[in-house]
Amino acid sequence: MRETRDLEFKQSVSKTFLKTVSAFANYGTGTILFGVDDDGEVIGLEDPVGDALKIENMINDSIDPVPRYSLLVDEQAKTVGLRVYEGRSKPYLYARKAYRRGDSASIEVDRVELSRLILSGQNMTFDEAPSNGTDFSFEVLSERIMSHLGLTSFDDNTLRTLGLKLPDGSYNHAAEILADHNDLAGVDMVRFGATISEFLDRKTVTGVSVLQQYDATLEWYERYCTYEVVEGALRKKVERIPREAFREAVANALVHRVWDIPANVTIGIYDDKVVVTSPGGLPEGISVDDYLGGGISVPRNPLIANVFFRLDYIEQFGTGITRINDAYEEALVKPTYEVRESSMVVTLPCVTAVSGGILPDESLVLQTLSRTLLLSRGDVEQRTGFTKSKTIRILNNLVQRGLVAAEGEGRSRRYRRV
Repeated sequence: MRETRDLEFKQSVSKTFLKTVSAFANYGTGTILFGVDDDGEVIGLEDPVGDALKIENMINDSIDPVPRYSLLVDEQAKTVGLRVYEGRSKPYLYARKAYRRGDSASIEVDRVELSRLILSGQNMTFDEAPSNGTDFSFEVLSERIMSHLGLTSFDDNTLRTLGLKLPDGSYNHAAEILADHNDLAGVDMVRFGATISEFLDRKTVTGVSVLQQYDATLEWYERYCTYEVVEGALRKKVERIPREAFREAVANALVHRVWDIPANVTIGIYDDKVVVTSPGGLPEGISVDDYLGGGISVPRNPLIANVFFRLDYIEQFGTGITRINDAYEEALVKPTYEVRESSMVVTLPCVTAVSGGILPDESLVLQTLSRTLLLSRGDVEQRTGFTKSKTIRILNNLVQRGLVAAEGEGRSRRYRRV
């Protein structure tokens, strides 16, 4: 037996256990076993009944507010088990400080985390909390809401209906996030070359409405994740990444991200995949299994989620993962999900073969080429980040299949899409 995030051992009763009481009450129910050494061996207490009373008095005198807990004395083993339950009246402070569990240790929380605990104790999310801003405009939001919902006007009553204005007329953080201009983080999009050190293109969108951030990601999707092929007399768009999967991954990243730190949602576009990383781990009250299974929705920012739902950008009932997986139902490769302590990562692989047997690397070359401008092999190599031999091989294959036209010979040879 060893110490874990929800289990701690104490050989004797000392003040140090009070940090762990704070941590369990703030972040998740846990147990402290007294009379057990660090290796999990029972060594016993001299007076377990007296120590249980001592533990009770120390908690009542030192933790503010006092959390719910229970004590179990094992007189045969001479141990005391203290069960501390996660509470609602957060933060639970010891010596005016709040603690959390870091693997098997109790660590003081930082200022940002303390603010989150205070909001949680008030049964309030970040987007519901008051903003310091007083002068916001909502041209983007009003245009979307009026157009999509068929409204004829957008005024203070609309803002109140959306929950963006507080009873006293001030704005909350949701209003700030949706405003045309703000001082918040946004999205950072990078098109990588052969390595992660090679940036072929980059765009950062910050300080604007989250709706504009969403638009910018879809523009990049069209630029780097789709291309067109000609089949007979028809021109057909091909998706390197299923559009529905990309849209769901990005929308969920924007809706469920944390907004109280200056970190961007990042979208990395590679030759074989797209990686969407959202600041913030799982929302409180949802497990990894709940997240991966879908069907359970615990939005970190319910007001933002409501606007995205009204605009049909997302489904309200936690179906994002399911919809992403459905978009890959016929694909040979599947998306993956990684839940980290302070971020969520969704990896969307390029389909291994799309219509006409075109592979992801071939689609990138097609996307790079123009129908009117002739490009050299070196131009294609530079724009794709591929090696010389790989570029030549792909170009020759596309020429043989009639998807690319080549003009000239030797160093004068140039290519264009047909």
